[in-house]
Amino acid sequence: MNENNKILKQGYIEDYISGQQVQDTPEEIEAVQVFARQLVEDYGYSKDQIQTRPQWRVKSRPSDLKGYPVDIVVFKSEKKTEDNILIVVECKKLNRKDGRSQLENYLTFSKAYLGVWFNGEDRLFLRKIEKEGKVHFEEIVNIPRKEEDFESIGKFRRKDLTIPHNLKAVFKVIRNHLAGNAVGTTRDQTIAQELINLIFCKIYDEKFTKQNDLVRFRTGAVEKAEDVQSRILELFGDVKREYQDVLDFSDEITLDKNSIKFIVGELQNYCLIDSERDVIADAFEVFIGKALKGEHGQFFTPRNVVKLMVEFIDPDISSTIIDPACGSGGFLIEGLRYLWRKIDERGKEYGWSQLTVEKEKMAVAENSMRGLEIDSFLAKVAKAYMAIIGDGKSGIFCEDSLEMPKNWQSKTRNKIGLEKFDTVITNPPFGDKIKIVGDSKLAQYDLAREWKYNDEKDNWEFRNNKVQKAKSPEILFIERIVGLLKDGGRAGVVLPEGIFGNPTDGYVWEFLSKNVKILSVISLPSEAFQPHTHFKTSILFFEKTKPSPDDEILFGIANTCGHDKNGKVLYKLDNFGNPIEDENGEKIIDDDILEIANKARSFFKKEKFENTKKLFTILNKEVKHNVFIPDYYDLDLRQELNSLDKYEAVSIGDLVSKNVLKITRGHEIGSKFYGTGKIPFVRTSDIVNWEIDYSPTKQVSLEAYNLFKKKQDIQKDDILFVSDGTFLIGRSAIITDLDTQIVIQSHLKKIRVLDTSFLSPYYLLYLLNTELVQKQIQKATFIQGTISTINNRIKDIILPIHKDKKIIDDITNKMKQIIDDKKMAKKVIRKIPELYFN
Repeated sequence: MNENNKILKQGYIEDYISGQQVQDTPEEIEAVQVFARQLVEDYGYSKDQIQTRPQWRVKSRPSDLKGYPVDIVVFKSEKKTEDNILIVVECKKLNRKDGRSQLENYLTFSKAYLGVWFNGEDRLFLRKIEKEGKVHFEEIVNIPRKEEDFESIGKFRRKDLTIPHNLKAVFKVIRNHLAGNAVGTTRDQTIAQELINLIFCKIYDEKFTKQNDLVRFRTGAVEKAEDVQSRILELFGDVKREYQDVLDFSDEITLDKNSIKFIVGELQNYCLIDSERDVIADAFEVFIGKALKGEHGQFFTPRNVVKLMVEFIDPDISSTIIDPACGSGGFLIEGLRYLWRKIDERGKEYGWSQLTVEKEKMAVAENSMRGLEIDSFLAKVAKAYMAIIGDGKSGIFCEDSLEMPKNWQSKTRNKIGLEKFDTVITNPPFGDKIKIVGDSKLAQYDLAREWKYNDEKDNWEFRNNKVQKAKSPEILFIERIVGLLKDGGRAGVVLPEGIFGNPTDGYVWEFLSKNVKILSVISLPSEAFQPHTHFKTSILFFEKTKPSPDDEILFGIANTCGHDKNGKVLYKLDNFGNPIEDENGEKIIDDDILEIANKARSFFKKEKFENTKKLFTILNKEVKHNVFIPDYYDLDLRQELNSLDKYEAVSIGDLVSKNVLKITRGHEIGSKFYGTGKIPFVRTSDIVNWEIDYSPTKQVSLEAYNLFKKKQDIQKDDILFVSDGTFLIGRSAIITDLDTQIVIQSHLKKIRVLDTSFLSPYYLLYLLNTELVQKQIQKATFIQGTISTINNRIKDIILPIHKDKKIIDDITNKMKQIIDDKKMAKKVIRKIPELYFN
């Protein structure tokens, strides 16, 4: 809640500096609030010497009563007077030229001698120089931090560097500046490579500069660009000499001198090696964008997901760790940091010297971490990043993880092989457009063979010895991960959620059930990987050991991930709709993922564990139909179903097996039939209020109807049930004698009551629309690819049938009356146009 204990109005946010409510315009969210926070967190100014609201106004002349409002003003002290102004900041959505012009006006009209223009995407810094009665403006690399004079800009000692809070915003500025100003470099990947090289220079400089020495990665306020360029190129030469096994001497920094100076000026304040976020991943999210990710299925795993997976696996200092689809190395970096923290703890426990601790850390970096990456550019980035952070020879190799190991390079085979690893942690590529082909490659994998479901044995088995022509990579990665693990080893892998519930993917779980013990499944929110990809995913954890029906499986449901679908940070809110703050006054991010990681530790450490809605256990033998989607086993819903006392709980599947019900589905007839006649082609959107909406958008000919008439066999009292689609699943309608001449879409199931002495169609329609059944339908609805579906899980739905027959008869009669009234009304509606046509 804000200081005034007020509820935030819709369309407003709380201003970071003043605490006042301001409209949530793009300018405020992306520029004013971002830079105001940077002034405090990165430059060290206090909120008391900054003014945002009410806006400070600069006047063009003393008689100007109103003046021009400035977005942010920084004063030399808490005294907010015109004579005390230090910096003015303008955040309008202008281009660089117009932004500079406006900023020059504000500097001219005020006593400030420093100015910043920042629009959320680009930024410039100006210094005002008054000489011989004239005002001049000079572009500078940055503004001074608190208690730092202008001449000290860029003269950083190693200990002066600050930990950054929003590197993505900095990279965004760099990327947009380079795109518009870099000479000879325009492609995103080329720009990214240049920035990565400069980041490695920065990290190397931080690592090998003593605390009281000046860093080399710096630029003075008015230092010549060629001098900065010369120093950075010399530094890059040292980086290449130090890490000859991961960088080539042919690697170059080819950016022009002004671009190098700009980047150095933007990054020089910060200490990257102590940053909480993976700076390489941040850079790639900004610089590579959708093109590279979309083409190769390469999107980068959010940091909270990475942390959750590493903490769940809980590798030991002696563990060997591999990511067979390592990308830029995010999992390996986090895994390394996790092991380093354990080494620090062990060092304190045993009284090790700092030298011993560092030797242990370097040994782990060199001997325990391995990665495979098929993309040569990403592999190179991961190799260099791991080498600089870990200070050891990298275990990253550019290889196709799914290729036969004997076809890998000899240097890869010397360090990576099957059944050699304690831990596998990865987010493999997946997507409809990515297919793995090649007979010899696919022949390695049982999961690439043709499978079929055996109804009698209730299991999956090989259809024949044939290997499929192509296979999705995520399926093959599952088997490759199992193969990489030692006996007793553990794995964590991100997979599309469809695998966890699709009936057609049941063979995957048949394979896993013979080879591993399922430890946990954590369902991630759809926003987790947005805005980069819209795949709904879950995380699978398993151990390579013999499973048991009594194994406990930990299911987790993360409803929030700390940001919305556009990447905007979301905070926990109080009852008044205001952000909740921690004991340090920081807003608490609304992130179930990290909360689940914290609570799950007790389960994996065999400590006391209590089920909650977000995190609960079920036994392996309680898993239905190889469905491993946590939401399907909703704890509250299970308790509600188990507490039915006035009802007989009967599943739809039981009624089908007892020949009380028969379920079939419609057909996709093809657009060639659309508009050829007047017979309704009924689709999911035509099922409304228990009846078919008779203004269908698609109509077909009598010829088309006769083609599907026998296949679909629509009869009076049949029930149509929406089984596929978004937001409509669970809608139902009953067929009357007015509705039998129709064709139904494949996303509709037809449910026919065969034994009306046991169950009336009208009572069934009632049951399908009860709150309890609708809840079950919602839980049984999963995303398959890009569409939501309930599929054959409709058979798992429990119907709460009243034990009192009088109640059943009463409901049946009322439902029949309602349907009859609807039918009568429909007859009248159809006749009206004919009655008054003439």
